[in-house]
This record gives sequence, structure tokens and C-alpha cells, in this order.
Amino acid sequence: MEQYKLFTPAKVGDITLKNHIVMSPMTRCRAIGNVPNELMAEYYGQRAGAGLIITEGTSPSPNGLGYARIPGIFSQEQVEGWKKVTASVHENGGKIIIQLMHTGRISHQANLPEGAHILAPSAVKPAGQMWTDAQQMQDFPVPTAMTAEDIATTKTEFVTAAKNAIEAGFDGVELHGANGYLLEQFLSPISNIRTDNYGGSTENRSRFVIEVAAAVAEAIGKEKTGIRLSPYGVASDMPHYPEIEATYTYLAEQLNNIGIAYIHIVDHSALGGPEVPLKIKQIIRDKFKGTIILAGGYDAQKAEADIQSGLGDLVAIGRPFINNPDLVERCENNQPLANNLNMDQFYTADEKGYTDYPAYAEQGV
Repeated sequence: MEQYKLFTPAKVGDITLKNHIVMSPMTRCRAIGNVPNELMAEYYGQRAGAGLIITEGTSPSPNGLGYARIPGIFSQEQVEGWKKVTASVHENGGKIIIQLMHTGRISHQANLPEGAHILAPSAVKPAGQMWTDAQQMQDFPVPTAMTAEDIATTKTEFVTAAKNAIEAGFDGVELHGANGYLLEQFLSPISNIRTDNYGGSTENRSRFVIEVAAAVAEAIGKEKTGIRLSPYGVASDMPHYPEIEATYTYLAEQLNNIGIAYIHIVDHSALGGPEVPLKIKQIIRDKFKGTIILAGGYDAQKAEADIQSGLGDLVAIGRPFINNPDLVERCENNQPLANNLNMDQFYTADEKGYTDYPAYAEQGV
């Protein structure tokens, strides 16, 4: 497999990578008190063989901490915690970007700190339930529709979080505009029924995402800014709507105008979600001149094919990195991947199913 482009150096924005493989962002819920810790530093450091690591979703504000034990980056204590993580990755030869994820309406008050609020574009209740450590499974509540002041404040929180990320040693920032969280909630006419400049038309529904991307790019550099999108995804109660193609075509054009480093397109079909049509991936590829990262059920062969075809520049891999911390080395050396993935330990609080998966060389085989 030495001839594979997948294992050769690459660039995204101003970041030089040792290969074309990205470790996907994956929520792991190990940030006790919403503060990154030594266990997280060990976990990410173990996986620094990836050309680029994108962290789990990290909230830019108390209001965005919708899930139990997810990290934030809005306090100095959190910045100091993240410094341990970035140092661990860099010491092991990797590069790491933080994913800023404001959960919006995908939240519950039991998971939020005192004084925080569940905000969304509109007061539209999502279907389903979520886990809370205090009350176990609970229905999603009806969120509070954001005021103009809330929108301005939230944009500022994203910018401050991005600046904090650079202070913490990250190589860049990814905005989570996918999976039904706050940014995508603005994009959909089902979750966004506003009648002001942030609702209605494709241009208005895209406005918040574009403004956040532009503001973050201005604050830390467009070459350090990326975004994750999930067109046709249905995660977190995001039904399809007729304007999907038009929305993501317009968004790709506007993000290209800003000049951000990359768009990260996620396809959940490998996990049972609807397949993202090839057409929309090609449209985004055509409209956006920066780096395209593709994610969704990839192995080395499929990744190589999509890079060689030009559909994507980098390929992100998720779950296989959990139980194969040395995933890239295994793929490059044609070593078998571990298949002992303990799904019941994905979101627990300790090292089990997190940092205790051995590398191939540690298995004594």
C-alpha cells in the first residue's frame, strides 16, 4: 500500500499533515465538569498517527453544553485543560483542530450549568430523548427562540471560543454545522420558522452560519477555519425539506467567498442514515475551492478511490479509531483492525473503552 496517496503528506489551510487521514470528531463524554483532563490528553495522544485529529464537539458557551460531560472552551480552566490535550498530540507528531459545537435545542436543563438556557432559532421542540446524569433519559424540552441580542451574543461566543482554542494550542477550528445542532438548526425551514432576517429564504436561513464562519475566520485566520456539514442528514430530528440542494449550494458558494480552509461533509448512511446523494457532494466540490474532507464508512481502499477521483482531498474515519489507536499504522502495514468495539462504553466516564485499547504492537501477536 506504499503507493497509496492516502499515506502521503497533505495540507489543509496552513496546516501541513503527515497523511490524508483525519480522525473524525466523536463525542466521548469524559470531560468531568465540562473540563478537559489528563485522560482525554492520553486518548488523543494515542491517536496522533492521524494526519489530523478533529476533537469531539466542544461548546463555545454554557448554553451549548447540551450533553452530559462534554467539554467547553469558554473558561480559562477549560483552556488550561485543552493545553494538555494539544501538547500530547503535538508531542506525538500530530495536528489537532477543535470542533466548536453549540447543541442549541438538542439539550436538557439537567445537563446545563446554573444560569444557562436552551436556545434555538425557533421554539420548535425536537422529537426524542437524551441522557442526563441527574435524571437519566428525558424528553427534549421546547427551546427558547433566540432574540436578536441572543444571536449577536452567540456569534461573539463562537469568536471568543475560537480565540481561546488558538491560545490552547490548537492548529485550527471546525464549526459544527451538522448533525442537527445550532448552526444546522438555522439552515432548516423546519427547525427555523423565524420571520426576521434569519428565517424564511435560503439566504436568510444561511445568514447565521455564514456570519459565524466569517467572524471566526476574521478572528483567527481563514486558513485555520473549517466547517462540518451534513446535507440530507436526519440526526437530531432534522427531516428532509425541498430546498436542501439549494441551501447547500448557496452555503458552499458563500463559504468559498469567505475563503475558509475546508468543508467537512459527513454521510451517515454507514450507520443507517439516509445516503448523501453524490450530486450534492459534487456540487459542494465544484462551488468550494478549498479542501474537502469526506466522512462516512470509509476504509483505506474506499478512501484512496475518493481521493484519487478528486471528490475529496482528505478522508475522515470515526469509530475504527476508537479501538484502533494506531489505525493509520495498521492500514499502512496491512495489519488487521481490531473488532472488539465496546459500544456500551462510548459515553461512560472512565478509561474503559477509551484509553485501554492496545496498539497492534502491544497485542503480542
